[in-house]
Amino acid sequence: MRGWRGRYPVAATVLAWTVTGLAAALVLFALLMPGKADQFHPAQFLRVPVEAVFGAALVLVLPRRPRIAVSAVAGLALGVLTVLNLLDVGFNEYLGRGFNVVLDWALFSDAQAYLQDTFGGGGALGIAILAVVLVIAVLALVTLSVVRLGSLVARNSEVATRATLVAAIVWVTCAALGVQVTGVPIASEHVALAVQDRAHRVRDTIRDEAEFQKIAKKDTFANTPPDQLLTDLRGKDMMITFIESYGRSAIEDPVMAPGVDATLTAENKKLTGAGFAAKSGWLTSATYGGSSWLGHSTFLSGLWINNQQRYRTVTAGDHLTLPGAFRKTGDWDTVGVMPGVQKAWPEQKFYGIDKLYDSRDLGYRGPKFSWSTMPDQYALTAFERLVHGKKHDKPLMSTIILTSSHQPWAPIPRTVPQDQVGDGSVYDAIEKAGKRPGDIITDARKSKEEYGKSIQYSVTSLIDYLVKYGDKNTVLIFLGDHQPIARVSGDHASRDVPVSIVAKDPKVLDRIADWGWTDGLRPEHNAPVWKMSAFRDRFLTAYGSTPHS
Repeated sequence: MRGWRGRYPVAATVLAWTVTGLAAALVLFALLMPGKADQFHPAQFLRVPVEAVFGAALVLVLPRRPRIAVSAVAGLALGVLTVLNLLDVGFNEYLGRGFNVVLDWALFSDAQAYLQDTFGGGGALGIAILAVVLVIAVLALVTLSVVRLGSLVARNSEVATRATLVAAIVWVTCAALGVQVTGVPIASEHVALAVQDRAHRVRDTIRDEAEFQKIAKKDTFANTPPDQLLTDLRGKDMMITFIESYGRSAIEDPVMAPGVDATLTAENKKLTGAGFAAKSGWLTSATYGGSSWLGHSTFLSGLWINNQQRYRTVTAGDHLTLPGAFRKTGDWDTVGVMPGVQKAWPEQKFYGIDKLYDSRDLGYRGPKFSWSTMPDQYALTAFERLVHGKKHDKPLMSTIILTSSHQPWAPIPRTVPQDQVGDGSVYDAIEKAGKRPGDIITDARKSKEEYGKSIQYSVTSLIDYLVKYGDKNTVLIFLGDHQPIARVSGDHASRDVPVSIVAKDPKVLDRIADWGWTDGLRPEHNAPVWKMSAFRDRFLTAYGSTPHS
């Protein structure tokens, strides 16, 4: 290197200053990087980070070896913070919240499975390798950059001292006067606040575990005798059906709403023509953009399950769920139809489900539609063939999870004549003719459009099933588990999802007349909004259950 510098001094100088400039830019970016994609704008990076001022002052007073060690440790810490900020960006984009350093590591296996279903094994492996390389590169480059800048400061101590003093004066002045550029304070303490925020999140997570264990032990209906549970629904065939990612945005967003609302209107006409009626409202889901099981468990247990820790706690206990309440009476057989479940599911016992039909039990021989193992129409047809259409001694309480509206919404199945569903082979041509995930997933407008179409398909499949196979004793509750990802629902969208109760027997809907819900399948904008966890107790009370905690 010395010989090269001697032969090409100008080029060597230019290269050195270029590398130093890139190092300074990288460190400044890491110090000021926000955790949300919509906060990336020039004003965010035109700030004076107090951490840089303190760092320069510290480097100036340290001997060489301690300086290098401190620089390396500080650089590595800043690199780790940058990786966590990148995770925050991703989690906010998809799940509407930041990354939880205590709980969210378990979600990476689900993300890998989703990528494999969406892009195939090779594509998922490539993305995983790129992610690992990116993490290593960020850690290495940020660390090396901080060490390089530390050495530069030490070699030019006089100039660096004056620059540090000026920067300190500017920071203090701007902080005292509250100077801002387009609403962004010039004086930044972003890293300190970010570290403090993460520490608070860790502390709150640990505290929440102990507090939730106490909450989960309390149950208004835990000791209600079987003959005092759900007395006004005896003899009814119950269906609780979750539609994946069916959120308020599907009904109110200007891109998705026209198609979805037209479908809800048309399907409501089918219902009324067949003698059914519906009432609809809103529930605020405990999750957003994903982690559907948190929405399912919140709705069915009556507890607010907004993280994986709470989910593990509640499913390890014996808190009464809606299927469990029906089962406890002894007057219903409880069934689960869950095409998204592809391996052992120990939660079956917690939910009080006697018989589970997962993706391996439904006899499907057609193609997967990205993440979704089978079209909703097929899952409902299999339910009719294997369960509902067979003679049974007791009414059924069926929990059904429909998955065709799961992201990335490509390809989307379409309904086929009922007598052609068969073993699902008919969907081969439909899957091949559909759009590819890569054509949709990176385009927000296309994602919105295809998401809306997937909701239309799921609702149509469900109502077609009900009209064809439902009778005077059928009661259907269907709802969304959460809003779609932020890129589709919007950066500041609510967590509300539609919920509907459908029945032929007018007495069923009379029991909820005081709920203030909207007639039909489309809840009005100002219809009541409840936390999803409130539904269980309201439902049990409305249909004749007596509290005994």
